[in-house]
Amino acid sequence: MKRPRHLDDLLKRWAFDPATLNVRMIKGKDDRDVLQMRVDMGILQLETTGRPDGELINGSDSYLEHLNLCRLNEPEYELTERDCNEIDREFMQFYHRRICWLRLQFYHRAVMDADHTLRLMDLCEDLSDDPEWSSTHEQYRPFVLFHRTQAEALGELEENTPEEAIQAINRGLETLRAFFVKHDAEEHFDEDELIVRLVELRESLRTEYSVGQTLRERLEHAVEQEHYELAAKLRDELTRRETH
Repeated sequence: MKRPRHLDDLLKRWAFDPATLNVRMIKGKDDRDVLQMRVDMGILQLETTGRPDGELINGSDSYLEHLNLCRLNEPEYELTERDCNEIDREFMQFYHRRICWLRLQFYHRAVMDADHTLRLMDLCEDLSDDPEWSSTHEQYRPFVLFHRTQAEALGELEENTPEEAIQAINRGLETLRAFFVKHDAEEHFDEDELIVRLVELRESLRTEYSVGQTLRERLEHAVEQEHYELAAKLRDELTRRETH
C-alpha cells in the first residue's frame, strides 16, 4: 500500500497563525532534534547543527566554510555566479534558523547563527568584484547585529546579571554606530528604529532591575572627565570581575 505523499493531515494538525511566529522543536526519525517553522501554506524543517538544510558542501558544514577553504587554496579566488546563488541560499537558511532560536529563547544559538551570517557578509565583501551585489547583503547587517545584540543581552540576563545584559547592549550599539559611521550615516543613528529598540530594551532593564551605570560605563565616564585615579580603581575592579 502506497504511503500518502500529501501534507494534509500534518498541516491540519498545526494551523498557521499569521499573528505570531509558529516554531517548535521536535525529534526526527533518528531521534535527533529538528526545528520546524509553520509558514503560510507549508512547514519548514531545519537542522539544529551545521547548515540548516543538513547539506554538506564538498565535505564542509556550510558554504562559508567551503569558501574559506577555497580562499586558503587560492588566495585570489573570486566568486562565481553559482557561489553567489549558494551564498544567497545560505543567508536565507540561517535567517530562518536565527529567528527560530530567538522565538524559542535559545539565545546562544541565535548569537552563533548571527555570527555565521556576519562572517559570510564579510567574505562577500572580500571576494566579490560586484559592489552592488555585496551591498544587497550588507544593507541587512544592522538587522543581523540587532538580533545578535538582543540575543546576547537576553542570554546574559538569563545566565548572569542584568548589568552584563546592559553591557552586551552597549557593545552592540558601539558596533552598530561603527557601521553607520562607515557608511556616512551617523546623523541617522539615534533615530534609527533598531537603535531606538535596543536603547529602550537597555533602559527597561535598568528600570526593572534597578541598575544604574554599569561598571564599564562608570569607567568610560571617569576617563572622559579625566578622573584618572577613579578610572584606575574602576579598571582594576572590572579586571577582577572578568577574571573570576
